[in-house]
Amino acid sequence: MRSVRWDNLKMTTEEEERLPGYSDPAVVRHFDAPEAMGVRFYEVRAKSALNRVPEVSQVPFKWTINPYRGCTHSCVYCAVGETPILMADGRTKPIAEVEVGERIYGTERRGSYRRYVTTDVRDKWQTLKPAYRTTLEDGTELVTSGDHRFLTNWGWKHVNGARAGARQRPYLILNHELLGTGAFAQSPAHSNDYRRGYLCGMIRADGTVTDVEALRRSHRFVAEADVATGELAELASGHGSTPSMAIRTQAPTRVQRIAELIEWPRVVEDGWCKGFLAGIFDAEGLYSRGILQISDSDPVRVDWIAWCLRRLGLDHVREVSRTADGLQVIRIGGGLRQHLRFFHLLDPAIARKRTIDGRRLESAAPLRVASIEPLGVELLMYDITTGTGDFISNGVVSHNCFARPTHEYLDMNAREDFERKIVVKVNLPEVLRRELNRTSWQGEHVALGTNTDPYQWVEKRYRLTRGVWEAMRDFRNPCSVLTKSPLLLRDLDLFQEIAAVTSFTANLSIPTIDEKAWRQTEPHTPNPRARIEAVAELTRAGIPCGVLVAPLMPGINDDPAQVQEIVEACAEAGATHIGGICLHLRGAVKEVWFEWLEAYRPDLIPRYEQIYARGAYAPKAERERIMNLVRDVRPDSRVTQPPDYRLRPARAAAKKGPMAGRLVRGGLTEARSSRRDELVDDGAPIQPSLF
Repeated sequence: MRSVRWDNLKMTTEEEERLPGYSDPAVVRHFDAPEAMGVRFYEVRAKSALNRVPEVSQVPFKWTINPYRGCTHSCVYCAVGETPILMADGRTKPIAEVEVGERIYGTERRGSYRRYVTTDVRDKWQTLKPAYRTTLEDGTELVTSGDHRFLTNWGWKHVNGARAGARQRPYLILNHELLGTGAFAQSPAHSNDYRRGYLCGMIRADGTVTDVEALRRSHRFVAEADVATGELAELASGHGSTPSMAIRTQAPTRVQRIAELIEWPRVVEDGWCKGFLAGIFDAEGLYSRGILQISDSDPVRVDWIAWCLRRLGLDHVREVSRTADGLQVIRIGGGLRQHLRFFHLLDPAIARKRTIDGRRLESAAPLRVASIEPLGVELLMYDITTGTGDFISNGVVSHNCFARPTHEYLDMNAREDFERKIVVKVNLPEVLRRELNRTSWQGEHVALGTNTDPYQWVEKRYRLTRGVWEAMRDFRNPCSVLTKSPLLLRDLDLFQEIAAVTSFTANLSIPTIDEKAWRQTEPHTPNPRARIEAVAELTRAGIPCGVLVAPLMPGINDDPAQVQEIVEACAEAGATHIGGICLHLRGAVKEVWFEWLEAYRPDLIPRYEQIYARGAYAPKAERERIMNLVRDVRPDSRVTQPPDYRLRPARAAAKKGPMAGRLVRGGLTEARSSRRDELVDDGAPIQPSLF
């Protein structure tokens, strides 16, 4: 591996780790520097440099180079280990005990509503962080780090933050209302009283139980009472029959013992009530479409059901039918909040009767923030990554990290991995030279900056782009760059050398020059005014430099007056071409974007749901409207749309240097070997990395 000089940085640790997609181990480095704190740099030896852009990408070039995977920002979210997480079976488990691969509940937006859905746990980690206690109006307490985020009526909010400066981010304030059902009830211990109550409810019930979970629990409870039983599997007769199980015993003493177990108690404890209601619900209960009820025709049992519900504080109504059998229905009121309390407080055995999948995320629970206080101690915190990007912790929706597409294929599937674990292709210039020298290479246009910015701050240290530009110069290969950073001026001398032998174009992405919009959408990028100054310096040096007003985001930075201000400023700086690109949302980026909307612009969510309902790209009419915003306000006829690189292929015959006189055909790309790698550098314009 070639050596890299890091001025003013001290290397504190070095280790090796293997990354999927790379046969050689990555050297993992950590550095003492303000901008590098918490960042891990995975130095790898890339097998290829040129990446073919998938056909689905609506970009005007076929080949890209990306020296880095990931971009340096920061965000971590953690909850204390005892925090109960809502599992897919309707029960709860402390986050410290949740394992990768388990099924839990998260949420996702379906139409105009966010709904509960089951998802999987994809990653889990822990860290030591200062603890904060957030207390809600109903008494719910949430102990987390200050970086944790909750879903509120105003979108995603960190526990703490600031309106300006390094800690600028959306954060909780008093009276923000969290979304969810509020604190989960404590599940009951399966004490002797609980076991007696459960068996009383199950065995005395009229219904025939067909669920294995309830039968096995009953069998276990009977066995724990020193009553030996047999277990018999039967198949009910008749069309559409379902398999059922029965517990049987024929010994008179055992029958007598079971009769004693299910006697109505003279002194009633809470544990018995919980067990009885769980047993009778497993036998005769129903939960469907938000209706939770228990039906029974025996007035004595119905009285016991109602009495136990009142004792435990569970709201209910009692309905008497007019049927001959005297069937009575007891419905549990209070909506999802009370239904979850019913399930958690009683712990019925049958998981299918506890599902809330598809239920809307709505509740009348008083979940306004009453207080936020630092505890003054550091606690061990846990976080998990899920398929939905969130999870339900103690009754409220908690955010977790969502992966960018570029890191999902490296088994780095959390947002912070994308931002804090940067893969550096340290041998990229050498590999690029080998590929440009192949007879199969046709000398097509190559674009840098199509996925992650090649001029993010770490490039000051690695200086990989200089090696890339030197190779492009030596092979006279047409190329371009798209960046958000004025750091590209460091390589101005190489741009001039390339432009002297082939076509070269620089492009800066400047979506807005409005201070508020910039700080909200791109808080860790260079100031847009500094980018415009870079345009002026490049054009003065004779380098064609364009501007992409990208992404143009409907309702955010598509005000015609704002766009005109950008265009006029860029034209004055000498931009050779100015174009606009409508925001597109591919893969995980879509979830990231909607999360941003929930935090900053929840009023725009319905509009974006409509625009991007059918895929990653806005409808044609919307894209044309966006592009016309730029086209209609261009003040100078010399300012045109960005060149279409597909119409300007390089001619191998015109080449000089290492490739002169060789037959050029075909192509080679890192993405050729697997679909995984193809999607990593997918040719999407730099605009999705908004955070």
